[in-house]
Amino acid sequence: MDFIRVRASSDGAEVISYWTGDVYGHQDDDGPHHLFGFEGLNVARAVETGADWQLLTREAALYLDPASRQVLDTWDNPFTGHTVEVRHVFNDPVNQRLGAYPVPETRLGGQVVYNVDVRLAYPSPLKVADYPDNSASDTYRALELFQFFVSAADLESGVPDVPCVFSWCRVSPWLPWMAMGRRGGGLVYHCRGAKVAEVPGRLRERAGEHFLHAPERWSEPNVTSWTAFRDNPAGGAGR
Repeated sequence: MDFIRVRASSDGAEVISYWTGDVYGHQDDDGPHHLFGFEGLNVARAVETGADWQLLTREAALYLDPASRQVLDTWDNPFTGHTVEVRHVFNDPVNQRLGAYPVPETRLGGQVVYNVDVRLAYPSPLKVADYPDNSASDTYRALELFQFFVSAADLESGVPDVPCVFSWCRVSPWLPWMAMGRRGGGLVYHCRGAKVAEVPGRLRERAGEHFLHAPERWSEPNVTSWTAFRDNPAGGAGR
């Protein structure tokens, strides 16, 4: 499956992807506002199981001041006027199965673009009745749009790990730690990245050694910002 070589490496080697970008937010009658910078990493290992592939990953990401690009530990919410603790992303695991369905691809001259459009709608880990300040709905709905850009020559070379750059856009509800309650509106993430040999020092330092390596084996369930908040609503304690 060519896309495995684009997203990770078909020989089982660990592959680090780094991204950087921005997060915008809007209410139904206000915005959009430039709320955060955002940078992160995902470390993946692809394992062939016979019928499909397991993509074993974990990821870490930091919310940044949109102007200075410094890491934020607290945030002055312009919509509510409250200061809240920023809950950075430390998701372990983030696993998925690939291979059951072909990934759409588009040939553009000497370049091939793979697009993965993920439409999400499932019961929210944060029920409104239990988390009235942190959840706007009992159903989590989001849209994640990925594009992976590769050289056709690299793809046709047969190498197990094909160099690529990618874009990622996410449309999602307010984050739980923003304490937006049931206000209308939400967030748009707009990021770009690439496979890399190393990630920036501050991200490495914040993530720690654990998040610089992919899982060895399949486990579930996956961790998200919503399940992490549910499991540690007080915050302030580790990852």
